[in-house]
Amino acid sequence: MKENTFGTGIPGQDAFPAVEELSYEQARDELIETVKILELGQMGLDESLKYWERGEALAKRCEDHLDGAARRVEDALNAKQAQGNTTDAQEA
Repeated sequence: MKENTFGTGIPGQDAFPAVEELSYEQARDELIETVKILELGQMGLDESLKYWERGEALAKRCEDHLDGAARRVEDALNAKQAQGNTTDAQEA
C-alpha cells in the first residue's frame, strides 16, 4: 500500500520555489492558492505574515510578467506602424 507523501523539501530548505523562477501561470496559480489559504484564517500571525509576504511577491511577479507582455505588444504595434509609414513613403 502506497502512503501519501506531503512535501518533498529537505528540512531547513525553503518550501517555495524562488519567485523569480516562476512563469506567469505558475505565479498566478500559487497566488490564488495563497489567497485561499489566507482567507481560511486558520494560521498563527507569523505563518499568516509569511504567506502574506509570499502573496505580495507573487503579485509583483505577475505584474512584471504582464508589464513585459504589454511592452512586447506595444513594440510590435509600433514596429508595424513604422513599417506601414515606410511603405507609404515609398509608394508616394
